[in-house]
Amino acid sequence: MARPNLSTPSRATMSDVARAAGVSRTTVSFVLNGTEQADNVSDATKARVRRAADQLGYRPDARARALAAQSTDWYGLVTEIVTAPFAAHIIRGAQDEAWRQRRFLLIAPAGEGDRHDREAFERRAVEKLLEQRVGGVLYAATWHRAVAVPDLLRELPTVMVNCFDEKGELPCIIPDEVAGGRRATERLIQAGHRRIGMINLDPAIPAAIGRLQGWREAQEAAGLSHAEELVVDGYATADGGYAAAQLLLGLPQPPTAIFCANDRMAMGAYDAIKERGLRIPENVAVVGFDNYEVIAAYLRPGLTTVALPFEEMGALGVRTLDALTTGQPTPALRQMVDCPLLERRSV
Repeated sequence: MARPNLSTPSRATMSDVARAAGVSRTTVSFVLNGTEQADNVSDATKARVRRAADQLGYRPDARARALAAQSTDWYGLVTEIVTAPFAAHIIRGAQDEAWRQRRFLLIAPAGEGDRHDREAFERRAVEKLLEQRVGGVLYAATWHRAVAVPDLLRELPTVMVNCFDEKGELPCIIPDEVAGGRRATERLIQAGHRRIGMINLDPAIPAAIGRLQGWREAQEAAGLSHAEELVVDGYATADGGYAAAQLLLGLPQPPTAIFCANDRMAMGAYDAIKERGLRIPENVAVVGFDNYEVIAAYLRPGLTTVALPFEEMGALGVRTLDALTTGQPTPALRQMVDCPLLERRSV
């Protein structure tokens, strides 16, 4: 049965008011919610914000307004990663930083299913956090992507972690995918390799786009060609990595090194390399990405890989949220965190 259309006309948000008034969304929040930080805003700016709100017909959400008036030691964390094997380090980093800030985290699960069901579930999760009077919200994802967040989060101090707001309005903390791909490829170049293959993820996702760009940039900087025949998509699975490595190794001029855009695909590549009677790293060097420890540390030889900075992103998310909620200067809308290389024995 088709779901009935229950959509209502979209109402103006704080971000809309901020654009119309030419100020930050945080300034709008301070002025319209009457927080003590509004004392630091000039009368002219306050008047401009209120005029823009009136012209747009902005109506603050009553629950969000009640929240802004409360002093609280709690932050909310909306996330799908409670049971994820390695991205849960985001929670650890956020918890540790919150503790240093003398704050605590309340964790609410993100929704599953189609977009409509997921958004409805997440709105209920945010409403439950509001009932506990959290001072702001972190929204964290398992993998780097654009996310549609509940509109209610646009009325609160909110920071995205390992994902970004599809409307580009909320501050976000994301891994520097380009630098990570460049670092992996540079390590192979430093080891003397001149023909370097890449097994990529789903080519449409941000991680695949960024890591491929880094692979290209490193080779261009070294004066090497990066033939497109050396890039094969493995779609993030071990089977995909195996099949992609077979294609690369079957080329008339096969690569002497392979950069795999995640560790699962590297595991598959290991099998393909060994099936051909080749040795790692003597005949073919391999670098992975993610530092999925149950794979990277236990492959033989151990996999040199680029680590996703989950704990650092969680901690930076809390620091950014603290700046938003206390009226401190806020950093750039999009902050990128470095992805370090972890040496093992595959290069």
